[in-house]
Amino acid sequence: MDRLTEYLFPKQVSSFAHDIDNLFYFIFYASIVLFLIVVIGMVYLAIKYRFKKGDDIRLTSSLDHNNTLEAMFFIIPLILVMITFVWGIKSYLDMITVPDGAIEIQVKGQKWAWIYDYPEGQNTMNELVVPMDTPIKVILSSTDVLHSFYIPVMRAKMDVLPNRYNVMWFDANQPGEYPIFCTEYCGTSHSGMIGKLTVLPKKAYEIWLAEAGSADDDLPLEELGEKLYTKKACNTCHTLDGTALVGPSYLETSQMWGQERVLDNGSSVVVDENYIRSSMLEPQTQIVAGYQNVMPTYQGLLNDRELDALIAFLKTLKEDSQI
Repeated sequence: MDRLTEYLFPKQVSSFAHDIDNLFYFIFYASIVLFLIVVIGMVYLAIKYRFKKGDDIRLTSSLDHNNTLEAMFFIIPLILVMITFVWGIKSYLDMITVPDGAIEIQVKGQKWAWIYDYPEGQNTMNELVVPMDTPIKVILSSTDVLHSFYIPVMRAKMDVLPNRYNVMWFDANQPGEYPIFCTEYCGTSHSGMIGKLTVLPKKAYEIWLAEAGSADDDLPLEELGEKLYTKKACNTCHTLDGTALVGPSYLETSQMWGQERVLDNGSSVVVDENYIRSSMLEPQTQIVAGYQNVMPTYQGLLNDRELDALIAFLKTLKEDSQI
C-alpha cells in the first residue's frame, strides 16, 4: 500500500495523511469490486440468456424477485456507506480539531502571493517555515479575492476568503521543502501563486527565527533587489525582458527613467525613485494607462532597505540593456 501511495500521491508528511489516503483506497477498491460485480453479472446474463437463431420464442420465468438478493443489494451498500461515513467523519474531526500548544501563523492570500506573519514578529512571503513535530495552526484570510491554500504532502487544504478567517492545522513529521499551491482560480497569474513550505528540526527552526532577515543585511542593494524580485513575488506580474504581463515590465520602466509615464486618468508622472516607491506602497494611486488596478500594496511587507534595493535593481536593468 505504501509503495502504491508513492506512485499515486505525494509523500505523507502530516500525522493524518496516512489515514486520509487509506480512506481513499477503501472507497476506490470498494468501487472497483462493485463495478466488476455489476459489469460481469450483466455480461454473464446477457450471454446466458441471449436469443439465438433457431430458438423457440418463449416467455420468461414468472419469478419476479428474490428476497435474499434484494436484501444483499440493500445491506452491502449500506454497510459500505456507514463505514465510509464513520471513517470520514473521524478523519474530518481530526483535521479540524487543533491540538493544544499549536503555533499560530497568520496567512494572507493576495494576487498573487502568500504572506506569512509569525507570532514572534517575523514576516515572510511565499515561504512558510515551520518546526518538525509541532502542530501549526494556520489562520487564513484574503486581501482581495477567493484563494485556496493547499499543501499536498500534508493533505491539508482550506479556502481563503476576503473579510473572514478560516482555520486549518497540520504537523510535519519529516524535514524538507514542499510546494504550496493556490487551488482556486484567482486571476491572470493564478498558476504562478506557488509557495514553499520549509520544515526544519526544532533547534534549526529556533536559529532561523533568531536570524530571520539578517542573512540579507550584507548584500549590496542591487543583489538584494534581484533576490527580492523573486522572493516577494514581483516576478508574477512584472517581467525583466520588456514583455507586458499583468503589470509593466521592469525593463520598460527602467528604460523610461527620468521620462513621463501616462496614467489611466490622463495625467502623467515622472519615472523616478519616488514614483517606484509610491507604486509599491500605494499602487492604487498611480495606475499606468492600459493596465488594471490589481496590484496589492506592499505596505508593511517591505522595509526601507528592501524598497531601496528593489529600486536599485530596477535601475540596473537600464544599464544592462545599454551594454
